[in-house]
Amino acid sequence: MPHQSIYDFEAKDINGNIKTLSQFKGNALLIVNTASKCGFTPQYEGLEKLYKNYNGKGFEILGFPCNQFGGQEPGDENEIKSFCSLTYNVSFPMFSKIDVNGNNAHPLYKYLKKNSKGILGTEFIKWNFTKFLIGKNGEVLKRYAPTNTPDEIAKDLDELLS
Repeated sequence: MPHQSIYDFEAKDINGNIKTLSQFKGNALLIVNTASKCGFTPQYEGLEKLYKNYNGKGFEILGFPCNQFGGQEPGDENEIKSFCSLTYNVSFPMFSKIDVNGNNAHPLYKYLKKNSKGILGTEFIKWNFTKFLIGKNGEVLKRYAPTNTPDEIAKDLDELLS
């Protein structure tokens, strides 16, 4: 059966447990492919701030480490978890490392890319810290480039969660 909504997907969390995205039903989501050794890695700080500010208002951030861009996420799950926790105090849900492009792309990312194309209609994800905003009823609302900062996204969250 094809995936009809974001809630039909499951993914392994950073501790190796299978999580269904249906557990986030009713929340706005920001889904981000992350990396620990990227020029955009300091965005973890802004993402954590967004999470702290909006989490009680029906908002979740889901981080998906990916090593497909310049080999910037070489570590295993324990190293990633430790880095995120110690360096940026990340408290939002992090998942196991995945591919976001190519034949082995995670089904969730195939769905996200199909439902929110990038510049010039491309589905391909160009780099780490591409972000997808999901509405409270599971629809893919917007795709943000890696250069879009969490501060810029806050304006959309204010509107979405009000």
